[in-house]
Amino acid sequence: MRTIAMLCTCLTVSALALVSTSGVAYAFGDDDQHQNTKPNGPHGGTSGNTLMASAGATSIKVTQVSGGAPGKSPKPLTAVDPNWKPPACWYEPVATPEELKAGVERLKKGGPLVPVTPTVSWGEELMVNNYEKGQSSNPDETSYKNYNIGKDGKFWRGVINQDVAHDPWAYDCERNLFWQDANTLPDDPHAPTPDVLAAYAYDRINVPETKVQLKPQAKSTVNLPTWVWLDRAKFQDVKVRAELPGTGVWAETTAKPVALHLEPGTTDAETYPASGDCGINGDGSIGAPYKKGDSARTPPCGVTYLRATDGAPYRLKASVTWRISWEGSGGTKGDLPDGTFEATQNLNVQEIQSVNR
Repeated sequence: MRTIAMLCTCLTVSALALVSTSGVAYAFGDDDQHQNTKPNGPHGGTSGNTLMASAGATSIKVTQVSGGAPGKSPKPLTAVDPNWKPPACWYEPVATPEELKAGVERLKKGGPLVPVTPTVSWGEELMVNNYEKGQSSNPDETSYKNYNIGKDGKFWRGVINQDVAHDPWAYDCERNLFWQDANTLPDDPHAPTPDVLAAYAYDRINVPETKVQLKPQAKSTVNLPTWVWLDRAKFQDVKVRAELPGTGVWAETTAKPVALHLEPGTTDAETYPASGDCGINGDGSIGAPYKKGDSARTPPCGVTYLRATDGAPYRLKASVTWRISWEGSGGTKGDLPDGTFEATQNLNVQEIQSVNR
């Protein structure tokens, strides 16, 4: 679906390279544009606009609507499908006609070059010809007279997702700064449609840490089951909303816990169920808490170790599978690959000591 034959030769440049011909200036691979910026809003630029923002500065607003513990999860969800990746780039509005004109006026007075793609900036001659005079030297490029002042809309430019900036298709959004009428989206495969925002939100879901409750808690015994469970309060649906201001486009991505998988940390063990997959109960909990008198029962979720630890504890791994779905503006909806979150806990296992007389 994506075209990988692109401007790769110029994208490997690590420092600012300027080529000046008759007052025309280009910038390829600007280091400032490739900083690892946080995706929490635009920065850089002047007069409060995003025209001069770096390649990774997005205006997408992300909010965790419900569930989870924002910012406290040790690591994000991992997609079950190893081939799935979040969107690598997309287009966003970055300047009104007046803001673009102001940027060019600053350029005329010796100010910074104007970024027209995520990786290319233009000097005075190109900006004036293309956006002020409407006289592009390239017949394949659209030009604009007097910055489209008086028209209702904005100029748009590509944004690179810094999380996947090293992938070749992160540089698919190389259209020169272009005009888009208000309340419309570009007719382009990299337009910020609800499914793009949904996938962007997926990559920013925070879920609770997977720390299961155990009985016995500190030390298990060979051939006796260890009960494993999770309270329903800790595993509620997590919903994250992503919206692009000024476009009316939004999406809410929901992660729903559906299963817990146990890996004992040794082959000398048996899990319950045998697959190690403990389903979610009707009330949202997993497994069942151990109660007095349950020592001889088989737990609905748990593990029995067949050999004692010898100096080093077993590393019990517990991973929760989250089912991902989304709904967005215009009545759109869909599914995304399941995600997992895993954590390990140390578990010592002892032999039962007996004395024969």
